[in-house]
Amino acid sequence: MPILTTKNLTKHYGTAPNIIRALDGVDLEVNKGEFVAVVGQSGSGKSTLLHMLGGLDTPTSGTVIVDNHELSQMKDEELTIFRRRNVGFVFQGYNLVPMLNVYENIILPIELDGNKADAPFVDKIIDMLGLGDRHNAMPNQLSGGQQQRVAIARALAAKPSIVLADEPTGNLDTKTSQDVLGALKMTASQFHQTIVLITHNEQIAQLADRVIYIEDGKIKSRGVVPQ
Repeated sequence: MPILTTKNLTKHYGTAPNIIRALDGVDLEVNKGEFVAVVGQSGSGKSTLLHMLGGLDTPTSGTVIVDNHELSQMKDEELTIFRRRNVGFVFQGYNLVPMLNVYENIILPIELDGNKADAPFVDKIIDMLGLGDRHNAMPNQLSGGQQQRVAIARALAAKPSIVLADEPTGNLDTKTSQDVLGALKMTASQFHQTIVLITHNEQIAQLADRVIYIEDGKIKSRGVVPQ
């Protein structure tokens, strides 16, 4: 069953005759529990697509439906709350708060939402990501790969409907990138999370269940990754 759907999604910048069609009629479905990689070169529209999927930007036309909620129908405050509770983000920059330790960084979004973290669930994520002995470590005491694992744990901790990852290994070397993405796939499978990964790296994309190629704002091909 689809947990994420786009219908004729467009995002245009500028005015005629100099319109830039960052997205140009994207139809996409992602099923619950699926790990999908969207692959494209710089300027292909892949990051714009992720911003639309996460409600971080407004489309020119078309619809985005996440867990049966059409994002364009929500008011700003309603969308902010929905996004905080239902969408986990992992970006290329780790965005950790330097004065908070690992555990505090992970549960911060939950506490900002006025809720209490599910401590056993958070501990399980931390252990699965190989951070079990780093609860009290500060960000400046962690390697790049460890910081990205903290960012992944933070995205998963609120039990979102979907996790959106935008070039999450862009600052990491190849070996660390594979380790981090492998950990993301393992935890997502364990906790039945849905992932959409944006990347330009086809080797990284092969970790996904399905790869979608985007070019000039259009979906060019899609298919299941051989296991």
